[in-house]
Formats: sequence, structure tokens, C-alpha cells
Amino acid sequence: MSAAAATFVAADTNVTALSYNDALQAVLRGVTGLDAEAIPLEHSMGRALARQVTSPIALPPWDNAGMDGYAVRRADVQGASTTAPVSLRVIASIAAGADSTTLPHIAAGTTARIMTGAPVPPGCDAVVRIEDTDRGLDVVTIVNDRDLGGRGNVRPSGEDVAADAVVFDAGETIGASHLGTLASIGAATVHVHRRPRVTVLSSGDELVLLDQFAEVLAGRRIVSSTTYALPAMLRQAGADVRVLPLLPDDLTVVTDAIRDAAGDGCDLLITTGGVSVGAHDYTRDALLALDGTLGFWRARIRPGGPIGTGKVLGVPWLGLPGNPVSTMVTGALFAWPLIRALGGHRAKYHVPVRVRVSDAFDTAAPLTHFVRVRLSPASDGMLDATLAGAQGSNLLRTMAVANALLVVPESIHRVESGMLLDALLIPGSDFFAAVSGDLSRAPT
Repeated sequence: MSAAAATFVAADTNVTALSYNDALQAVLRGVTGLDAEAIPLEHSMGRALARQVTSPIALPPWDNAGMDGYAVRRADVQGASTTAPVSLRVIASIAAGADSTTLPHIAAGTTARIMTGAPVPPGCDAVVRIEDTDRGLDVVTIVNDRDLGGRGNVRPSGEDVAADAVVFDAGETIGASHLGTLASIGAATVHVHRRPRVTVLSSGDELVLLDQFAEVLAGRRIVSSTTYALPAMLRQAGADVRVLPLLPDDLTVVTDAIRDAAGDGCDLLITTGGVSVGAHDYTRDALLALDGTLGFWRARIRPGGPIGTGKVLGVPWLGLPGNPVSTMVTGALFAWPLIRALGGHRAKYHVPVRVRVSDAFDTAAPLTHFVRVRLSPASDGMLDATLAGAQGSNLLRTMAVANALLVVPESIHRVESGMLLDALLIPGSDFFAAVSGDLSRAPT
């Protein structure tokens, strides 16, 4: 494991369960981005920059036209109107992509036809839009001087990026527009943080994979749904994921599997199941058998209270509960930010969105509840949060129906319709409105 990878501070496993915020900070404490690697720009989508990027050139590299029209000297066309038109001799036509070093000089009484994005010729200090002319080829008549104010439809060199300026800082996540900008400054290769290598290990005597679905039909087993769902979420967060075969609830088998996984070069080991206090929950015992260190073991949240952190054989470990929804909720709340931090991303925290609750409901315990809801835009511009269905921790379909987790603080025991609360968007969820929204109403 890289020396830059996560470290977890060992703590007494009998401490009081942590709040969500304290648990998240404990998970992220000491975590830094993994080693850097140089990769081709076209392969860098979604990665985090490991170095600051500066531009060797200005963008745009020259003054250029903001509209199709005619490059002019302002003094020549000041006051032009339909009743007092101005005629100029056309000496050139300049297309986008023209060589900026060979352009003709615009002297008094002359002009050049110019296209949007084309370099502005010397002597010119404005571009009159083509709609305000008679579109003449040898001589053009200008009938409106409205474009002479401000920049006069001339986009100055360096307006977007100045030469030698910082374009992006380290930690910036590369998106589609970043790719375009980096290409524009000649960054054919970029230095990014390595993707975290994550190994996922699940246990449970009752679980099978899809190749044994006959056992499910016979009523003897259930499909390990999170074996398919959790790795998909982790890959969306930016991890390279290896999924180990399902393990039975056997201390020796679980211990051997953790030892092998930790020795196989992963940056993070994630286990699901076996972190509660049941008679067949062996993950804690397996970690201790391998001289692992344990951090906190429980958080004051629902779903997903039994969650653990630690380190085993030099590898950070995150233990998620086994119930499908609990796995996915804690994966979103803790594993996602952790992987983003290991991947070097500056943006790793969930952004809370203020929403209006549509349904009234009670919360059964003094915990922070993360309630599966569906957000939709209301006619007044607010986002309404509607329950995605029953909230049992085994009801995974409601995670697919939901696009956000409504955050109900410990102090609130009943949520009333119309109450305003924060919600966290579920990573990778469909948050586009099913119908077109009216963007003509500015928020007040």
C-alpha cells in the first residue's frame, strides 16, 4: 500500500457510538491522495489532478471576433445610422483559422469582412455585426453603430486564460469541460492520482450468487444483492474494485480471506456483514486474530448503525453492515467520500440540498435517520421530497426508486408535511426531472 494512503487511529471499541459527522471525520482522518501517475488526456475523465496545471499560452491566443460582421475603426463608423450611413472599402475577408500574423492593416476608410472567432486585424478596434450592414463585398454600407460600446464585439486575447496562469489546481476532478480546456493548452498528458484499489469481501451462510439462483427458488438461500450493487457504486466513486467469492460464517475462513486480501496489494479493504454483535458475526474476531487495530464500531445513524473502521496488516479497513439498504446507505455516506479522498479529489463531501417534505412520519429512535426519498421540482421552484416507499433495511428496491437521502437529525422525532430539511443526493442516482421544468421563474 502507498505511504500516502489512509490511516485510521486505533481506539477503544467500547466507546459510545459516534454521530454521523464524527464518524465521517473519523473515516477520513489522515487520508491523502494516492500516488500520481501520468496518463494520456483522453483517458483522464473523472480522475483528480495530482499537480497544478498552468497554461503555456493565452486563451484565446489572439483578439478575435465575437460575431460575423466587419472589422472597423470605431472613429470611421461613429454615428452611423439608416439616415446617416457610412460606406467603407472592403480590403479582405478573414475566416476563422486565418493566420493572425499575415492579416492586413485596417486603415482609415477601410474594413475587412470577418467571421466569428477569426483573428481581428491590426488597426481594428470593433466589429460591426453583419445585420447592421448591406453585406457588401467590395464596399459595405453600415447603418447602425450600436456595437461601438464596450469591447465592440472583440474578444481579447487571454480573456479565458492568461499565459502562465494557473488553469486548474491539484485535486480538481477532470470533467468534460476540463478535458476541452486542457486540450486547448496542449496538455496531451496529465498527472493524476492513481485510482484506489478496493477489495470487497462479503460473508453470510444465507447468501449465493446468481449462478446458484436455483437455491433461491428452492427457498434455501437469498441472492447477495450487494455483491452486485456495492462494487458498482464504488466504481462510480472512482475505484478499481476486486470482489472476492462469498464467504461462509466461519471464523477461520473469514480470517484467512482477510489475510489474503490484505496481502494482495489493495489500498482499502471493505467488508459487508459480520460487523454486528450476533453469534455468527466474525469480522471483528478475524481482524483481532490478525493483530488488526479497530477504530469506532458503531454510528448513531439508521440505517447502518453497525459500521466499523480499522487497519489490518497495513491496509485500511471499512466494515459495512450486511442488510442490503444498510450496505448501500453506509457505502454512500462513508465509502464514497473515502474513495474520493484516496483518489485525490478535493470535492469529496456530499452537498446538502434544502427540500420540502411531502409525507409526515415518525422516527423511532434518537438517531440521525437517512430516509429514502424521491426529489421532484414543485411549481413554486422548491424541491419536494416524497417517501420512496417502506424504509426497512432489507428493501433494496426503494434505494433504486429514491434519488436522495433525507437527513432527519437526532433531535427530530416526527417529521411533518411541509417541513424543510436537508437531503443528500444518492451518488449516481437519476436526478433529472421527468417533465420539463419552467426556468423562466427566477428564484426569489
